[in-house]
Amino acid sequence: MKFSLIVCTYMRPAPLLKLLQSVQTQTLYPDEILIIDGSTNDQTTKALEVARFTNLKYFLVPKESRGLTKQRNYGIERVDRDAAVLCFLDDDIVLEQDYFEQLLSTYELYPNALGVGGYIMEETKTEFVGFDYKPKIDEFYFDGWKREDGSRFVLRKKLGLDSDCPPGYSSLYSHGRSVGFLPPSGKTYEVEMLMGGVSSFRKKVFDTLNFSTYFEGYGLYEDADFTLRVAKAGKLYLNTAAQLFHYHDASGRPNKYQYGKMVVRNGWYVWRTKNPQPTLEHQLKWHAITLLLTGIRFSNTFTTNKRKEAFSEALGRTVGWWSLLVSKPK
Repeated sequence: MKFSLIVCTYMRPAPLLKLLQSVQTQTLYPDEILIIDGSTNDQTTKALEVARFTNLKYFLVPKESRGLTKQRNYGIERVDRDAAVLCFLDDDIVLEQDYFEQLLSTYELYPNALGVGGYIMEETKTEFVGFDYKPKIDEFYFDGWKREDGSRFVLRKKLGLDSDCPPGYSSLYSHGRSVGFLPPSGKTYEVEMLMGGVSSFRKKVFDTLNFSTYFEGYGLYEDADFTLRVAKAGKLYLNTAAQLFHYHDASGRPNKYQYGKMVVRNGWYVWRTKNPQPTLEHQLKWHAITLLLTGIRFSNTFTTNKRKEAFSEALGRTVGWWSLLVSKPK
């Protein structure tokens, strides 16, 4: 199966090289690698001139094409027309050696798959406890595996505001659990949302769909919006055997105030992608969870060492919520 890899990058030459080095050792190598660079300096260009990689094509995008979703669409327009699958990776990722082999095999096992996601290995301790286990309130349990649940989710459980869907699905009031809550079981799970930076799709998907340019710059939640739309047309899967590590490089990220605004406004946009006409109950739950998480972030000003960051993000969330009364995302 011929496949292309698209990597959108911005001011991260060192992490990008680490990613490409892990691609170089893959048991299944991409037929082409497109680096779509939105950087405002030449450091990435120089780094790639020194380190040569097979099948690599480099594009420094013009100013009007900068931003995650715009760069992805830019890359899609330039892939080999014979490619059957397009893979997307963030630039601060390192792959396990058989990542592409596991990912592409999923399309053979599930011929109806329109998209397949990889599995990010996390530091959170996850333990197999069997299928008869009764989890405590501070634990998350799924498919025989348990892990410690975050304080935010514990509080949401107590208030009756936890997600009523399995990981990888968005409830009708949004605020679901991401595919990151799936266990490292080696199984493949059907989902309706994938993380964009560790995803792949059949090329034919892009005959009718593309990434929304509503999500500017950093593009928070752009992957949820896109995959929810793809899931309305066909099946999506997450293969937990296609493993990688995400190192969340701090460079190229928005400041915490802007991030807080994006969490709320982009979150509202994605919620309405899934549920364009929510009932009053679903509206109340969405706003209740949004305000609860904002309050928790304010409380982090006094409970964490990064007080300034917590306050800035909480302020951004607050402004973002009030802004919905004046101007909703379209």
